[in-house]
Amino acid sequence: MTKISRFTSEIVPISQRVTGDGDESAAPEGGGGFADYALVSLHCLRIYLDTSYRMTIDLLKEMPQITGEIGLDVADLPAPSTLCKAFDQISMSVCRVLLRQSAQLHDPSKHGAIDATFYERSAASRHYCQRISYRVQKLKVTKLVDTDSQAVLDVHCSTNREGSDADLAEQIARRNAGDLRSLAADKGYDKQSLRESLRDLGIRPLIKHRIFAPYDHAHNARIDEQRYNQRSMTETVNSAVKRSLGFAVRARSWFREFREIALMCVVYNIKRAVKQ
Repeated sequence: MTKISRFTSEIVPISQRVTGDGDESAAPEGGGGFADYALVSLHCLRIYLDTSYRMTIDLLKEMPQITGEIGLDVADLPAPSTLCKAFDQISMSVCRVLLRQSAQLHDPSKHGAIDATFYERSAASRHYCQRISYRVQKLKVTKLVDTDSQAVLDVHCSTNREGSDADLAEQIARRNAGDLRSLAADKGYDKQSLRESLRDLGIRPLIKHRIFAPYDHAHNARIDEQRYNQRSMTETVNSAVKRSLGFAVRARSWFREFREIALMCVVYNIKRAVKQ
């Protein structure tokens, strides 16, 4: 069994569980549309193959075994424009559930680390940029990573750099409070209110204090160094995602880009699980 076949065999059942339409036919029947799980699987395959919509359909036409695992015949594959428009139907909430389900393939340890990175937005013509005021060149992406399995647990995307990283970390921690015992981060997340919020959620903060007074050394000395040093796993994951799936997003509208980033993390989790 090839890697792409193993990947497909994992993404299809996950998509069926998340969308809840696994009993439906993947292909349109009687004027109906494609099943949601089929469209989600096709989009994940597009990101896995790191190709355009048109090239993805062309490649899948040469892979009847792969399309068969989705429940489609080669003749049933949607047109590239249909697949592109279907991307708007995938909500960010669905992408988050997909990410959570893909992370469960790794049996997370409940010890997390958080850090931010930047993704380039796809190059567009100057005329297009002026027409839609396309001025933001990078996306800020914050990932919550399991330090033992290196699976991505959650992701947050933003088109601006305003606001506190600590406040954002608190928001992500609240979403994943039941799945975390500890959270490691660098000194950029040094904020007492974040530490207090994490403790209230039952999460041990592993965030070193910036040195302003002698007692800050004492605070840092009490931190579990072995767990704290695992925060570098976020940098490892960020590098792995960019090397394997690209450092830029193809979509041009911000809401599509957010979904693309989330699906990239889903694909990364499944690829890592299949490889192991």
